[in-house]
This record gives sequence, structure tokens and C-alpha cells, in this order.
Amino acid sequence: MPARPAASRSASPAVPAVMAAGDLGQLFSALTTRGYQVIGPTVRDGAVVYDAVDGPDALAAGWGDEQAPGSYRLVRRRDGAIFGHRSGPTGWKRFFWPPELRLWQARRMEDGFRVEAEPAADPPRRALLGVRPCQLHGLLRLDRVVAGGPYPDPRYRAARERAFIVAVNCTEAGGTCFCASMGTGPAATAGYDLALTELVTDGAHRFLVEAGSEAGRAVLSGVPHRQAEKDEVAAARVLLQKAAEAMGRRLDAGGVKELLYEKFEADHWDRVAERCLACANCTSVCPTCFCTTVTDATDLAGGRAERRRRWDSCFSVDFSYIHGGPVRASVKSRYRQWLTHKLATWHDQFGTSGCVGCGQCITWCPVGIDLTAEVRALRAGGERGNGV
Repeated sequence: MPARPAASRSASPAVPAVMAAGDLGQLFSALTTRGYQVIGPTVRDGAVVYDAVDGPDALAAGWGDEQAPGSYRLVRRRDGAIFGHRSGPTGWKRFFWPPELRLWQARRMEDGFRVEAEPAADPPRRALLGVRPCQLHGLLRLDRVVAGGPYPDPRYRAARERAFIVAVNCTEAGGTCFCASMGTGPAATAGYDLALTELVTDGAHRFLVEAGSEAGRAVLSGVPHRQAEKDEVAAARVLLQKAAEAMGRRLDAGGVKELLYEKFEADHWDRVAERCLACANCTSVCPTCFCTTVTDATDLAGGRAERRRRWDSCFSVDFSYIHGGPVRASVKSRYRQWLTHKLATWHDQFGTSGCVGCGQCITWCPVGIDLTAEVRALRAGGERGNGV
């Protein structure tokens, strides 16, 4: 039976449940017995990354992080929160839109070449545990770009349909977060199978759990839980409201599309270009960037050739190469393209913003360029716009 599309999941109006933190292992068991490989946040190389985890002990429990423009640092927490950290450098999109993928290969035969297309095997069934609401919105927007339209990517669509999403609502804001400005957090509203809100109060450690799909309700039925009390629901709402009010950044999204079109020739782009390294870190960590390139290669003996798709970036000088040279040869033009596409032409192409307010591009920019500050500067007046 084909899995239902990921985008069909929606929040349930049912009364939330409560699961003790000590029963998180039962959630792992409920997922693995259904054939899911659990992917969750774990600590490696000085950061919280997303990878396969075999139980609660492998999660990044007790760790938090301090994020600022161009700065990321892990810190120990005193409360033992399991999900007390923000988004890390490795996003969730790579499990559906891999950084590199072989499309086909060809082998030399006696009578010519034989092309061997990569088999469209069923992708693994993955349960993504700990997906932040902003990152979840990133997946939903990628669904529209990559799996929607007249030419959907079959590998992406298959991986998404076989995935189980456990979102974790944000009860603390990070230094570079601005999801509240973009309407993508701090609480998950759609696209999940289960949504957790971690409560660590009065010596009690528990999760408020909401099911957003039939699959989510089925998994929850195999985990010890009880109906949430009114004070627990209220406590979760207070934490979410505090997180929304404590965002480290804010982006005024009203009229930003028109602003960027109007300021296409603004002098401010030159000042950004003086700082930007065109390193493409921002596009690598962005949950909605989807650009790729295709490369062909042969072995030294000429007996085998292959074609691969890999991530690319509009910050690469070769990305806009057309016969005769690149269309965007300057760093100024490439940064302007990225920001304008993210906040303006996405609306024209896909009916939504390409930014989900996760702030990862700010954290992982080596020189700390902050797109929220750049938009404010463009709004600030004194800039030379089109013919102004």
C-alpha cells in the first residue's frame, strides 16, 4: 500500500497526551518495531548533528548551544533537557535531497556501451526525531519545489512518503532565530506525525505529545502516556509564548518582495559584497536551498562513465555560467541573487517565502552577515534604488 503524502499530515484537535521522559525508549521501540530507522540529534565534532541513533542515550541530552552571527558553541545544560538545543549545521533535507547522488553509469562492452540507470529502490523508512518547526516548514516548502509540479523527483517523493516526523516545539529561542517573524514557529502546526513539547519543571521531566496523523496515533498507542492536565497544557503555551517573544532576531516580512525589487541597484549591495566570501555556507545549511549541478566523469581506462547530481550554490561563480562566461561574475550580484530569490522571487515561483527563519545562514556565515540586518539596511532610506 503506498504511503500517504507527507504534506497530508495536519495537527489534531485532540487533547494532548503526556509522556514521561523516561519512556522515550518506548517511543524508540514503537518506531523500530514498525521498521523505522530513527534519526535524531546527537553530538559529534563539537556540534549537534542529525544522524542514526539507536536509543535515547545517543541523543544530545544535557546539551545546549549559543549561537550568534558567525558563532556556534555547545554548552552544558543543568536541567538535563533532551532537546535543549537549536538547529545544528546538518539539516534534515539531506535525508531526502542528498548532497550527492549517482543518477546512472555506463560500461564499455564489446559492441558499445551499456547504460545502467540507478535502480529506483525503496528508500529506507526513517523516523526523524527532533525536527524543529522551522526545519519542518523547510521540508514542506521543498515538497512544493521538488515533489510538486509536472516533473516531481521520484526519489525525493518516495523518501518523504516513507518518513515519520517527530517534531519538537521550541521552548527557548536561539540567538539567531527569527521563526516568529516568518510564521514558522516556535510551535509546529502541520506536517508532523507526532509533536513533542519538553517540560522540565518542579523536578518532573515529561513531554506534551500531540498526534498529527493516523500513523502518529498508532505509534503513540504503543507508548505509555496519559491525558494532559490543564496546567501542563498551559505551561507549554507559556513556554512557547516566551520563546516567540525572546527571538534573537526579527525580520519584517511585510512588503519585502517589493522592497528587494525596488532596491535592485542599491549601493548597499556593494557594502555586503565587501564582507561576503561567497563561500556558500549559507546555502549549505539552508533548509530550503535546492540548487544542484550535474557532473559526468569517466575512469582513466575509459571503461566506465557515470553521471552524478550534487548540491551547488548560486554563490559559485560557475553556477550561472552560460556560453561565453558567468552571468553573475561579481560577489555583489551573487549575494543579491541569493537574498532576492529567497525573500522575493520564491513568492512569484512557489507562492511562499524561501526563508523559514531558522537563522542558520547567520550562525554559519564566517563573517557573520545577518540577512535580517541587510533587509533593515535596505529599508533604512538613503539608499539609491532604481533611478533614485
